[in-house]
Amino acid sequence: MATVTPLTPDDGAAWRALWDGYLAFYETTLDEATTAATFARLVDPGSGLHGALARDDSGAAVGLVHWLTHAATWTTTSYCYLEDLFVAPGGRGAGAGRSLVEHVRAWAERNGSAKVYWLTAESNATARALYDRVATRSGMIHYQIPLG
Repeated sequence: MATVTPLTPDDGAAWRALWDGYLAFYETTLDEATTAATFARLVDPGSGLHGALARDDSGAAVGLVHWLTHAATWTTTSYCYLEDLFVAPGGRGAGAGRSLVEHVRAWAERNGSAKVYWLTAESNATARALYDRVATRSGMIHYQIPLG
């Protein structure tokens, strides 16, 4: 089972390699300024964004997770949105993804959130197999309007 630790400023290179893999998986690119700002916010305790890395038995970073909380109208507490989760191909199948989800679930529970939720691509069969084991599908359909 993977060890999950909070993201620190010293994790920049390990995080970047995983972040680049995540973006490639979703066939997208981000400009350098956005990537740098994302990491800076993830390691800033006051930003509202949180991050963690999963490491294998040798200490190599094999996965990442990012999350945030927000106010909600259906609870007096908050919801926790798991925004990004990625495990490098070489680290899959050893429990890193499950450990990352559990890390966020435990954090959200300790911090008073009413639930943890996330989205994934319909075509992401590998991740969906895990998600179907650790969570309940909501039945909701996601819509968005790009701005700018």
